[in-house]
Amino acid sequence: MFNFLNKFFASSNNIKSKFFDLQKNSSVKKIFEAFQDYSTDSEIRYVGGCVRKILNNEKVDDIDMATNLNPEEIKQVLKKKNIKFYETGKDHGTITAHINDEKYEITPLRSDVTTDGRHAKVQFTKDWRKDAERRDFTINSIYSDINGNLFDPFEGKKDLENGKVIFVGDEDKRIKEDYLRILRYLRFFSNYSRTEHNFITLRNIKKNLNGVSKVSSERMLDEFKKIYISQSLYQLSLNRDSFELLQLIFPQFKNLEKIKKLNPLAKEKLKDIDFIFLLGLLTIDETDNLDYFLFKYNISKKDQKRLINIKSFFYSKKDTFKINFQSLWKYYYLYGQQSLNDILNFKIFISKKNDKKFIDLIHYFKNKKAPVFPIKAEDLMKKFNFTEGKKLGENLKILEDYWINNNFKINEKDIKKIVKY
Repeated sequence: MFNFLNKFFASSNNIKSKFFDLQKNSSVKKIFEAFQDYSTDSEIRYVGGCVRKILNNEKVDDIDMATNLNPEEIKQVLKKKNIKFYETGKDHGTITAHINDEKYEITPLRSDVTTDGRHAKVQFTKDWRKDAERRDFTINSIYSDINGNLFDPFEGKKDLENGKVIFVGDEDKRIKEDYLRILRYLRFFSNYSRTEHNFITLRNIKKNLNGVSKVSSERMLDEFKKIYISQSLYQLSLNRDSFELLQLIFPQFKNLEKIKKLNPLAKEKLKDIDFIFLLGLLTIDETDNLDYFLFKYNISKKDQKRLINIKSFFYSKKDTFKINFQSLWKYYYLYGQQSLNDILNFKIFISKKNDKKFIDLIHYFKNKKAPVFPIKAEDLMKKFNFTEGKKLGENLKILEDYWINNNFKINEKDIKKIVKY
């Protein structure tokens, strides 16, 4: 019995020590003290990803909190202490507090009354367990006070330690409440699981896969971006069941199979690419797959243009692009450094061999400035008596094309020979 108590207190102290850094945060302290001062019944705790990451010794980016007060009471607490805030989720009662340029989401305890697979109508409660029951996974249903005392009704800490990703309560019900949880499950599985997928969990997910179509494309892409941010896509692709599910969820990711077969250089490079380039890597081929993807998902016009440029470069009917300095400088001048980097990076990923020369080329052009066309409209107007108009524009274009194709060189003799009056 004595040994058990020693282990219990040692474990408890270890947990509390993990929350020391947050205790030192003056902004966090101010929020907790504000709620403690409000009334003897008011409570506030850390919740969700914040607690999960602290327990798993990960860096904490966002601090989310839950309280047994309703939204109006939360606002009263913050007003009383002159803490700036705004309402970020009226349907769920979420209030975001602003202190020292930092944001803290505070959400009242709630339970879901009705759900439609995308959104839920909620009612506020004072019951911490009821709030925990409507959460997705046990590892996200752990609460902590400012001192590191846990409220863990579904043993999420134990599941985290054992590398298990388990839905809270009835799996089928949790999934039907919000079909995005299927993709969330894959993200948490790739980040935390040390076991294979549970057969029953897989069965429930596959049974509900059609429900994913109810989820907005924005939410789907945001969740996939979190997989990208956590750098777990390659690991996820190696698991047969995870790979199959991801392909079913995103049928436009036709190149997902290639992620598993990347050459060592490309595999390492996968950590550095940005999200939009990754989408291109997964969707660009010789078919109209990219076009359909861009139609379905809300991507900015700037990013759409970027992806279309990559595709047109590799899959146009023009002659195959030859990698040499002249052609690369030409591409740099016409499309900019990011586009140049995109085609060189894309070349790395589609290459079957470990070709370091493309990395060297990226580094070479990193600190280079694009050439500047030396002839201006004013020059032609002065030397050849051109006036503004179509003729002037046509001559400038002809001269620029010559300059580009002549390795960015042109002289007075060339100009006189080329200009058409």
